[in-house]
Amino acid sequence: MILEEARRVIRTEADALSAMADRIDSSFEEAVRLILASKGRVVVSGMGKSGLVGQKIASTMASTGTPAFFLHPAEGIHGDLGMLMTGDVVIAISNSGETEELLRILPVVKRLGAHLIGMSGNQNSTLARSSDVFLDVSVKEEACPLGLAPTASTTATLAMGDALAVSLLVQRGFKAEDFAIFHPGGSLGKKLFLRVEDLMHGGDAIPLVPEDALMKDALFVISAKRMGVTGVVAASGDLKGVITDGDLRRALEKGLDIFNQRAGEIMKLNPRRIKRSELAAAALQLMERHSITSLFVFEQDQSPLPCGIIHLHDILRAGIA
Repeated sequence: MILEEARRVIRTEADALSAMADRIDSSFEEAVRLILASKGRVVVSGMGKSGLVGQKIASTMASTGTPAFFLHPAEGIHGDLGMLMTGDVVIAISNSGETEELLRILPVVKRLGAHLIGMSGNQNSTLARSSDVFLDVSVKEEACPLGLAPTASTTATLAMGDALAVSLLVQRGFKAEDFAIFHPGGSLGKKLFLRVEDLMHGGDAIPLVPEDALMKDALFVISAKRMGVTGVVAASGDLKGVITDGDLRRALEKGLDIFNQRAGEIMKLNPRRIKRSELAAAALQLMERHSITSLFVFEQDQSPLPCGIIHLHDILRAGIA
């Protein structure tokens, strides 16, 4: 019974979203263009559950390149309407379209010359008639069996807000690098900010041997540099190949007398590489894709000489996973 009710709720809300997607029209395009053309901010307002959804919409917009904040309508009529400026776009949210506190701020919005986008489930409401652009977020039924608690309607409103935020993001050409500016903290910030050059080992810490070096010397470098690998370079200094501690183990298991061989005879050609300017998260993806634990780092794609090396452990210690 519990699982059946849970599935009914989820299906009811999914049906509401599907129906809204089918009826979305040119009003949505008009709302996006209105925000893009605005010289001000997006100000989202709503009471109760609509207000909570509005806070999330404002937060999503602000983090994706559209300056936005939430204005509580009850606080607004007691002085906070001073936050509004000419040129702002107000997104007013009310399922009924008749929320008293919200309607009381509309005359001030109009007087200041701010544009109004209304989100409501009632196309004939006061909010709908007052709006410069109206977005229909009506639902056939709430998921609440009593038909009282906002459930499907709040989900639909939240989805409409996400659709606006993402459409604006795409139209502005917002990139991951821009996203990183607003998310400097936590693991997300590390993924978006930390670059290979921030974590790589350079200079004498780079494990390298000439291709004519004896394997005993290569083994010493692998052990001493603690990277589990050494690069093999030509006389010119160009990186030609790589030898890992795994390569050594496999050679010994085959009974090969590797210690009398040269590094150039054992190395694997064309080691994986990455530019120092790449995100550390991109290095992790490359390592995972090729089942390796380190990458040699270069200034540019075609640079012959490595400027560093980055190990899987460096990335994991930085909190990128």
